[in-house]
Amino acid sequence: MIRYIIRRLLQAIPLLFIISIVLFVLMQNMGDPLATLGGRQVTRSEDRQRLARQLGLDQPIYMQYLYWLIGNDWTKIDMDGDGVPETPGRRKGVLRGDFGTSLVNRGKPVLEVIWDRLPNTLLLMGTTELVIIVGSLIIGMYSALRQYSFLDHLVTAIAFIGYSMPIFFVALLSMYIFSVNFKRWGLPYLPTVGMFDPNVGKTPGQVALHMVLPVFSLSFIYFAAYSRYIRSAMLEVLSQDYIRTARAKGLPRPTVIFIHALKNASLPIVTVVGLDLPFLLAGAIVTERIFAWPGMGRLFIDHVSRGDTPVVMGILMMIAVAVVVFQLITDIVYAWLDPRIRYE
Repeated sequence: MIRYIIRRLLQAIPLLFIISIVLFVLMQNMGDPLATLGGRQVTRSEDRQRLARQLGLDQPIYMQYLYWLIGNDWTKIDMDGDGVPETPGRRKGVLRGDFGTSLVNRGKPVLEVIWDRLPNTLLLMGTTELVIIVGSLIIGMYSALRQYSFLDHLVTAIAFIGYSMPIFFVALLSMYIFSVNFKRWGLPYLPTVGMFDPNVGKTPGQVALHMVLPVFSLSFIYFAAYSRYIRSAMLEVLSQDYIRTARAKGLPRPTVIFIHALKNASLPIVTVVGLDLPFLLAGAIVTERIFAWPGMGRLFIDHVSRGDTPVVMGILMMIAVAVVVFQLITDIVYAWLDPRIRYE
């Protein structure tokens, strides 16, 4: 297993290198980072030439990529032309953990910009993923054990209705019902925007209360896919000979279901979760926009629209590394769940 892990990590190095080249080339063709520098006024021509020279944007694209990858020795950069440099010009390069500085945030390091939003996204998306997995396990296992019952049909119909709805519709509908109408009816209503009430402060209770609607909206549309995976896998496993043998031996029903059946039926859901977990870091762009949640989704779309290449590249490379790592973890979990799987 150790040799397999080392081999996979070594294979990831050229893969991430190719991904970085593709992403960098795409970013260079998405817009002009010097158009406004995140402001409201168009950059003057003399400032554009000065900044292009100081930022290295007047160099060929392959030189810009090398500067991004291995660093450079540029002089300190004067972003607003007042004679006072706002950003350090010397960079160590991505290979040494320096993703540069944000063009929009006027010299703020990329990793600092990302770290300001990453905990908020992990809190929201991690809670959502936990709710999805637990809820889908309950729904999927019940549907498999009560196949073709009234509740099985009812749960399946509701799940597919939710899955067919776009996320913005579910989010706006939940806001209309649980916030607008509940307030109109005199019932306790849920907040709709932000992480907390500024008048109360960022307390655990406030954050939890503001998470209810975003978590509900995201979970509702994923219950169908996850629960159907679990249902079909459980039905297949429950018909196997070793399950009938376990029942014939007189093993308790919970032991048969949770120890023998669920462990082997969890491989498909592990695959789905392993594919979804890396993208938790990216946040939920539409949901974060609607609920004004200060996470990675809003950060990504804001900086893409302003052509902030360093921040966008930092986010995308973080997601690429997470995909490689979580796929490796998924393979290891496979071997733990099914002893027949060997990586030799």
